Amino acid sequence: MRWLLPHPALSAMLLIVWLLLANSLTVGGLLLGAVLALVLPKFTQPFWPARPRMRFGRTFVAYLAIVLWDVVVANFQVAWLILFRRNRDLRSRWLVVPIDLATPEAITILAGTISLTPGTVSADVSADGRHLLVHALDVGDPAAEVTRIKTRYEARLRRVFA
Repeated sequence: MRWLLPHPALSAMLLIVWLLLANSLTVGGLLLGAVLALVLPKFTQPFWPARPRMRFGRTFVAYLAIVLWDVVVANFQVAWLILFRRNRDLRSRWLVVPIDLATPEAITILAGTISLTPGTVSADVSADGRHLLVHALDVGDPAAEVTRIKTRYEARLRRVFA
């Protein structure tokens, strides 16, 4: 079965994204999406020599739940900052987060998670892949924020990519 679906998660994601972009559920759209979901991963397989091992079970679902919760909470926090804080009272900071993740895919997911959460954005990854530069909108204690990122997201991602 691996020869047909070299990257099953990528195939599923491509099919879902295709259907969302088509904005209608038709037989033709479903068939074209299925063909793309089968052909594109097969075509790109030589560029993925070592596929990362991911746990899609409870660990991944728990990570997604934490991220979704943090996105909702951060939306309210940023709205409060915008509505009730003056610009000069914001404590925006650049944070350098040391990364213990080994695979580029895990680092990309960490950077994407940070950027998805309102009030923070990942700006750069160091050339050696050991540090992530993050801009935070309002931070009282930069060291505590780095620790929060590492314990809340990175530690969970290490378990997902174990």
